[in-house]
Amino acid sequence: MEKNFVLADVFTERPFGGNPLAVFLDAEGLDSAQMQTIAAELNLSETAFLGRPESEGAAWPLRIFTPKMELPFAGHPTIGTALGMAWAGLLKEGDDLVFQEGVGPVSVTLSWQDRRAVQARLTITAEPDLREPQALERLGNLIGLEAGDLGTCIDGRQLSPKAVSMGVPFTILPVKDLTTLSQAEVNLGTWRDLLAESWAPHLYLIAPASAEESADFRVRMFAPAMGIAEDPATGAAAAALAALLTDAGLDGPWHLDQGVEMGRPSRLSLSVKERDGRNLSLEVGGAAVKTGSGQLLIPAQHQC
Repeated sequence: MEKNFVLADVFTERPFGGNPLAVFLDAEGLDSAQMQTIAAELNLSETAFLGRPESEGAAWPLRIFTPKMELPFAGHPTIGTALGMAWAGLLKEGDDLVFQEGVGPVSVTLSWQDRRAVQARLTITAEPDLREPQALERLGNLIGLEAGDLGTCIDGRQLSPKAVSMGVPFTILPVKDLTTLSQAEVNLGTWRDLLAESWAPHLYLIAPASAEESADFRVRMFAPAMGIAEDPATGAAAAALAALLTDAGLDGPWHLDQGVEMGRPSRLSLSVKERDGRNLSLEVGGAAVKTGSGQLLIPAQHQC
């Protein structure tokens, strides 16, 4: 079996920045085990597999895998797949697009320039789940920081560590400044003891951006459970952050910089569209660029 894929860097306007992604625009014939094997083989933060709609106008099935697990939702594969579809001629300017992901329908709006899709914004609606983080008193040790380094003040509101999900749970750790953020380093032994089996094992660190930067926050994401040492850009974590900021009474829109410490700078836009009862409707957006394409040969013993 031969399957073609597209490579893109997502949440950036220049090649070799942002978060790299492989997109299989025709995943028909691949089962879950094969998709997981392919994601492990390519060893990117995520690999996306696009199915076919059941009928005209129906949502496009989209499955997303890290090297170690399937995710119910992720931002940079959603953004990158939408733009990859446009580059391949599967979408034209003005088309509506809805993906069916593990969390449910995720709509995407594309922005075009000179008849080419250059940016995308996804909308996810869910009930935020906010919990007290596990092992709160030891979270500083987990990332090599003192307890006093945790927590930060934003517009007069104190943000403290919290476990938050808008589809994927993250332990969000606000830290006091950019120097502290850049010094953070995950101790894997401590992580295994404290968070590996917890509800929110993935770590998302945030700090206020400097006055010289155009962003509101700089962030970092570590996900050993996903097979990701550090991620250059994480849309699902950005959505969780929006839920935390909204819960604290803060209003967007916000711009996030991620991947700076990795040499892969990324820019994510984030805003709250609507609050309807317990549900929160969020928009996460960014650019992407195509960096290549290829063909993967699936060995016969991996076929059904």
